Amino acid sequence: MRLFLARHARRILLSCLFPLVLAGCGDGQNEAPASKTPSPPPATRIVIGLIPEMDIFVQKKRYAPIASYLSQKTGAVVELKILSRYGNILDNFQIEGLDGAFFGSFTGALAIKKLGVEPVARPEYEGGVSTYHGMVFARKDSGIKTARDMRGKVFVFVDKATTAGWLLPLYFFRTHGIADYRSWFKESYFSGTHEDAIQDVLEGKADLGAAKDLVFYRLAKENPRITAELEILATSPKVPANTLSVRHDLDPALKTIITNSLLSMDQDAEGRRALAQFGASRFIATAAQDYGPVIEYAERIGLNLATYEYVND
Repeated sequence: MRLFLARHARRILLSCLFPLVLAGCGDGQNEAPASKTPSPPPATRIVIGLIPEMDIFVQKKRYAPIASYLSQKTGAVVELKILSRYGNILDNFQIEGLDGAFFGSFTGALAIKKLGVEPVARPEYEGGVSTYHGMVFARKDSGIKTARDMRGKVFVFVDKATTAGWLLPLYFFRTHGIADYRSWFKESYFSGTHEDAIQDVLEGKADLGAAKDLVFYRLAKENPRITAELEILATSPKVPANTLSVRHDLDPALKTIITNSLLSMDQDAEGRRALAQFGASRFIATAAQDYGPVIEYAERIGLNLATYEYVND
C-alpha cells in the first residue's frame, strides 16, 4: 500500500513539473539573444527644394524653422535644398528626387502642368496677405515714366521661370507696343534673384527692372532708400505666395501629416515661434485652381506652360 502511494505521488509530481519544463524550454527557444536585437529602421527623409528669390543663405535661414517644425511633427528628417536657379527646381524633382518644394507662382504652375505636383499650403503674412504681385520699377530720378521712355535703357529681369520677374514685363511690353524688347533696350539681362534685380536698379547698374512686391517691401524695411528712390511703373495680377507642393506619388499618410502640421502651426506655441521666425502669421490651404491667374496671364502673351522650355538668355 505504501509502495502504491509513493508511486502515485511521484506520478502526480511529474505531471505537475512536465508542463513547467516544456514552458521553460519554449520560452528559451523563442527569446533571441540580447546581442541580436534588431536596430530601429532609419528615419524617413523628406527633401524640400527652395527657389532662389533672395540670397541663398538668407533663404535657408528663413525656412529653417519651418523644416525643424515639420521634422518634429512628422518624425522625419526634413532637409532643405537650395536651388541655384529657378528652372532647376523642375529638373531636380526628378534627378535628385525632391519630395516637395516651395514654388513661386510661375514655377508652381509649371510643376503642376509638367510634373503633376500637388499644392498643399502657403504662408499668410501680416494683414492676411497670402498673394503677391509683380512690379516694374525704375529710379525716380531716371525720368522714365512710359514705355517710350524705356527705349535705349538697361532692363534687369529676374529669371524666365518667374511671374514677377518675367511674365509681367513681357505682358507690359506687348500691351505697350514693344514687339522685341531686345532691340528696344540698350541691354537686358537676368539677375537670378528678385533681391539682386531690386539692388541693381537702386545702385544704377540697370535703369529699370522687375521683381515681386513681397521681396521689394521686405528689403525696404531694412533699406528705406528702396521706397524713397524707386518708383513703381506697372503691376501684375495677384498670384499665390510661395507654396509648398509635394510630388503626386508621396505617401498619402505623410502628405496628410505635412499638410495638417502646416495648417495648424498657429495653434500651438512651438508653431507660433517658428512662424514668427519665418515672418508669417499662419499657413492656409492651397489648391491647383489658385494658379488660374498665372495660367491666364501666360496665355495672354502666348506662352503654353505645358510645353514651355525654360532657358535664360
